[in-house]
Amino acid sequence: MKKFTWLFAFLGLLFISSNVFSQDTTGVSFSFSAHRISDSEAVILIKGKINPDIKLYALQQSPDDALYSSIQFDSSVQHLLRNPLIQKGNEQRGMDTALQSEVHFFKDSVDWQQKVAASPTDSFLVKGKVSYMTQKGEQYLPFEKEFKIFVLPENKNPASEIKQGNDGGSVAKKSLWWIFVAGFAGGLIALITPCVFSMIPVTVSFFIKRSKTKAEGIKNAISYSLSIMVIFTLLGFLITVIFGPTALNNLATNWIANLVFFLVFLIFGISFLGAFNIELPSSWGNKADSKAGTGSFIGIFFMALTLVVISFSCTGPIIGNLLVIAARGSYWGPLIGMFAFSLALALPFALFAFFPGKLNMIGKSGGWLNAVKVTLGFLELALALKFLSNADLSRNWRILDREVFLSLWIVIFMLLGIYLLGKIKFHHDDELPKNDFDIPYLSVTRLFFAIASFSFAVYMIPGMWGAPLRAISAFLPPMGTQDFNASAAASHNTVSYSSAASESSKNVLPQPVKYYDRMRLYEPEVVTKYGMIVYFDYDEALEVARKVHRPLMLDFTGINCVNCRRMEGSVWSDPEVMKRLKENFVIASLYVDVSLDLQPGDQYYSKTLQKDITTLGDKNADLQITQYNANTQPYYFFLDANENRLEPEGYGYDSDVEKFKNMLDEVVAKYNAENNVPR
Repeated sequence: MKKFTWLFAFLGLLFISSNVFSQDTTGVSFSFSAHRISDSEAVILIKGKINPDIKLYALQQSPDDALYSSIQFDSSVQHLLRNPLIQKGNEQRGMDTALQSEVHFFKDSVDWQQKVAASPTDSFLVKGKVSYMTQKGEQYLPFEKEFKIFVLPENKNPASEIKQGNDGGSVAKKSLWWIFVAGFAGGLIALITPCVFSMIPVTVSFFIKRSKTKAEGIKNAISYSLSIMVIFTLLGFLITVIFGPTALNNLATNWIANLVFFLVFLIFGISFLGAFNIELPSSWGNKADSKAGTGSFIGIFFMALTLVVISFSCTGPIIGNLLVIAARGSYWGPLIGMFAFSLALALPFALFAFFPGKLNMIGKSGGWLNAVKVTLGFLELALALKFLSNADLSRNWRILDREVFLSLWIVIFMLLGIYLLGKIKFHHDDELPKNDFDIPYLSVTRLFFAIASFSFAVYMIPGMWGAPLRAISAFLPPMGTQDFNASAAASHNTVSYSSAASESSKNVLPQPVKYYDRMRLYEPEVVTKYGMIVYFDYDEALEVARKVHRPLMLDFTGINCVNCRRMEGSVWSDPEVMKRLKENFVIASLYVDVSLDLQPGDQYYSKTLQKDITTLGDKNADLQITQYNANTQPYYFFLDANENRLEPEGYGYDSDVEKFKNMLDEVVAKYNAENNVPR
């Protein structure tokens, strides 16, 4: 271990020294910044610090200058530049004997300043390059230094500019009691997610091995429950404070995180199938036993930590909205919310541990417990593919297109059905129980689970040819990734209410332009099936809404958002809802997890997220949090032509079709009343 420590220390020093050396070889170090000087202008500052033995040549002042430096700005900001570059410092003149020409240079330091047009609300990226010439002794050395500077809006509190309409109903204004109830309810919901549910057999096995008496079971239960609560509460709170309010939500959509969870679930799945057992290092176990016997807190804490890590990909989006409060300056809200969330999550595990005798009875019940474990192994493999699909969609690798994903799931559930029938055996499987005639038989329970597995596999088969598979569409890659769709042509004839009416309308929406070529791949099945027109850029959608005199519907969604697909499949697809959406609204689908790079001129720095906004997903996430105090998807907001909210609180995930339809009617009525539109 010491060898590795010294090795890493040496490499770290080598890296630092190499960086320092690379900066010193030029003899000039630059710093770049920007600040506002008026309501209409900002200034870009480029400061150079020059070593004593170096001459830095000034900017070109005449065509006859032989030695000079220059600054080039990216074409995306050329139209913003105001007045020529200004250079300040102790400029010196001298005759260069080698060139027999007068030169201008600086020693010690130099300041270069460039004014740019910037309104108080503007935020944009300035990119460029400094090409500079230096002299050291008899050597003339040219160098280049690229730079990237964010011009920020005036220093105002974003929250103060949010048009709430009804401040008392915003998430930030809710009482701590409401936050506790919401957090507790979120914990109960998280219990039924695959990430948490799949950990139950591991936990049960752990307590079976560790608990021999009721007293030890109660002790383990308390330790395990407290460990979950402490870890979840502190971890979520610290992540929010350090990284910002989108950290938890982004964890479930980040492609690297999804690859990690893919590997974790793959390993767990293979382990459940009997290839190997996942155990703590023997040294840990020996140390734990020597300290606390069978009820070692270290082992219990490790199990709790495992649950927290594995379940975070599923639980992150649930608690993301509560943790937005942390970005508003209040830390009691997310602390209480996370405490309530972890309390609900820990309760079932505590109940299992409070009855160790019964758990031991389950463990001795025979081969059926191993069959449950193998079944969960197949489910783990299926879930692993879902995480891989999330990463694939985020990076647009096109590895797991819809039909590939479906084919793998069909095979997995077919094999599960065959296993449940007893036709596949793993090395740790027992023989099927025998009846009174000493003949192996299949239990009715196992038969019904086999039927369910086969039925699910058969249900998915039509999806290979483009069937929507509405029951699981929320978990599948988008229909746009399907290479062959036999139902595409027929789908246009299935919409009885929209085709003729919409096409004959005088307010036909123009086709989207910005980001459309890349983003249409992610359009959900309900959009493609019913011929909806949605936009992927806020400004483009707002401009269209103003032209056609319709309210703007902001659909904050995600590529990997399960509830978004459920909402679209069960609510949007209702004929009456679809009719209203197509005829009365302009819809902007703002994906918060897409990694599409923004143009340099569209990039900026977000004070709310405390990071550079360089992708379309980051831009949409920043808009949702900064302007609408929300961080969950789906979430819908409705705006008029002046960007005022028509529905102050917006509308989150709620599959009640009538409620959503009534809300749409209210929004249209408010819009028409404001604009004197007769109905």
